[in-house]
Amino acid sequence: MNIRFFALLAGFLMLHSGANAQRLKIATVDMERLFNEYHKTTSVQRDINIERARIQKDNNLRLKDIRDIDDSLQKIREQLKDEELGEKKRQDLRQEAGDLSQDGIHKERERSEFLERRNRTLSEKMTKQMRAILVTIQRAVSERAKAGNYDYIFDQSGNSNQGIPFVLHARDTTDLTDSLLEEINQDAPEDPKEGE
Repeated sequence: MNIRFFALLAGFLMLHSGANAQRLKIATVDMERLFNEYHKTTSVQRDINIERARIQKDNNLRLKDIRDIDDSLQKIREQLKDEELGEKKRQDLRQEAGDLSQDGIHKERERSEFLERRNRTLSEKMTKQMRAILVTIQRAVSERAKAGNYDYIFDQSGNSNQGIPFVLHARDTTDLTDSLLEEINQDAPEDPKEGE
């Protein structure tokens, strides 16, 4: 895929070679910085962290219930070691231990399913919101390209699969990152806790 990208890029640049090279207008942006410093990203990340904390709190409460059952089972095991314990009492304790054990298994399964379900839902929500943010940023970059009559705008934060930056050198390019950050953050709330 990277080879196709570079081949396509080389083809485009060859089309603009010669007399057209003087008119080629190229700019760069740092998409990672645009994403990280966009006020909506901060708001979404804060909301996600709050939801993660809620999930963890609920999980901890469920774990406490399971630990309480384990503690009760341990006490019953200790009581069953008593040789002076009557057969009726021993049978009652075994029945209670079996019931507690089943309850513990049920609660652990329930906790595990709860955690998986809530984390999956949160992950889907996060992915959807992050995609929407990226679409907004890409739209702003595209509109800037049209307004500024740029032939190409490259993401200087992008790397290939080998970790090599796509843009190794760009002479006489304009970095649009700062001005785009101002544009996309112009509707940011005064108090960052207000968010969107």
